[in-house]
Amino acid sequence: MFRTYWNLAFGAVFGALAAASAAPAFAVELPCRAVRMIVPWNAGGDTDLIFRPVAEAVNALAPKAPLQVVNIGGQSGNKGAREVRAAKPDGCTLLAMHDSQITTFLAGGVDFTWDVFQPVALLTYTPSMVAAGTKTPYNDLAGMIDYAKKNPGQIKAGVTTGSTSQFLQLLIEDAAKISFKYVPYEGTRERNTALLANNIDVGEGNILTAKEYVKNNQMKALGIATEKRDPIMPDLKTMREQGVDVVYGLSRGVVLPKGASADLVAYYEDLFRRAMQAPKVKEVMDSHSTWIQFKGAKDYAEFLKKEYGNSERLAIKIGLYKK
Repeated sequence: MFRTYWNLAFGAVFGALAAASAAPAFAVELPCRAVRMIVPWNAGGDTDLIFRPVAEAVNALAPKAPLQVVNIGGQSGNKGAREVRAAKPDGCTLLAMHDSQITTFLAGGVDFTWDVFQPVALLTYTPSMVAAGTKTPYNDLAGMIDYAKKNPGQIKAGVTTGSTSQFLQLLIEDAAKISFKYVPYEGTRERNTALLANNIDVGEGNILTAKEYVKNNQMKALGIATEKRDPIMPDLKTMREQGVDVVYGLSRGVVLPKGASADLVAYYEDLFRRAMQAPKVKEVMDSHSTWIQFKGAKDYAEFLKKEYGNSERLAIKIGLYKK
């Protein structure tokens, strides 16, 4: 989620994946004909678009039971998360998780966070950007900040309450010393719909879900939260270029219900490791401006622990969370 992620070298990580050996045999029996991979957001959103090709790549490996993507949206991603938390740890239910499982806890929207699950594998990272409706009187982030300072609290920012979309806007508020008027929406798709209708002024998004709208002049891209410009939209300035020191994005991975056996964890870790090597997956992720950033179960757990600490410090700094 935070800028430390960008210290990873994409080429080195992908090269290591490509060099991985064929799958070992696992003594795992699944008591189901299909495994539900719960995507806790509605179909058509960015998380859904990222996990579907991954599931297809897993199924191409002839697993013991195929993955079936099941969308359970609602409650800022927590309705689906609760479903997985309550499931048996028998390997028949997975959660497609991203950083909102940390941020919604810190924002008080849910009473549990990542550590009630068993980490399996970190898969991807997608940089965040800020988009605006076509009727707004600014065309970049610097212009938006200037307008916000002259009109405090007047810019309507669409967010999923407590999720990463709100944390990005909070980071911008803190860095630029401005304030937004927040309008809640369930997910990226719903925020984009509101932006297209000019029902809100700005919203967090990414190149995956916004590039075609920007290309067709249905939406404005104000700035991207990366250290360098993205090659898919090379004219889009970074936030740092516009005087806002913010680097931010979403990490996505897979977890099992707590209590899953070590054999199950190893089985799924291996499946996803091999799936992320598939040329089609790399092609799709590249087109989505999403990086393949694979980590196995142990390293993913350490990563989530660090990300929680980073998010907690931010939430305390901006007055959102108290220990």
